[in-house]
Amino acid sequence: MYKDNSLLPREAVRLAALGILAGGPLTYAELAAAVRNFTSRVVGPSLDLMGTSIELLRFEGLISTEGPQTVNVSESVLKLTVAGSLELNSLLCASVRPPVNDVAKLILALKFKFFHLLKETDQCDQIEMMIEACEGEIARLDDLRSHDRKDPGLLMDWLDHEIGQVSDRLKWLRKLKKASDGGKRF
Repeated sequence: MYKDNSLLPREAVRLAALGILAGGPLTYAELAAAVRNFTSRVVGPSLDLMGTSIELLRFEGLISTEGPQTVNVSESVLKLTVAGSLELNSLLCASVRPPVNDVAKLILALKFKFFHLLKETDQCDQIEMMIEACEGEIARLDDLRSHDRKDPGLLMDWLDHEIGQVSDRLKWLRKLKKASDGGKRF
């Protein structure tokens, strides 16, 4: 993790693998394909997201094989361990780093994909943290806009577009918070 407790790109892949296994045991090949398919659909091919090995997760005791190990490793059935569940919760509770780039979008998508695995208080904390990140991002973009107001190019149009996207995300998160405050469990 970064010093601000936000996830490194490789930890996004770790979050994906552990979260997917939280849904139930899968073969090595199924898990690898599920992680690759989800991450590449959100951010496209990325060198930043390569390198996290499923074997490393097993070595760290976060996942284990179910039953006897097969000769063909890709057919080994993997399951989440107790340590893996704790690590998954830790990754899901990590902060989100503004601005929202491709990796941050992947992390947000993963957080929402596995949101139901968090305790209610952690869900509320995550929504609050995401709202604060959006507010900070809007403030940063507004500051840039105010300093470069006379720019003859298309910067102002682009900034308006970016501010609009972040504002829409903020509106959605505030609705989510209101539902959460009203007792809705996700």
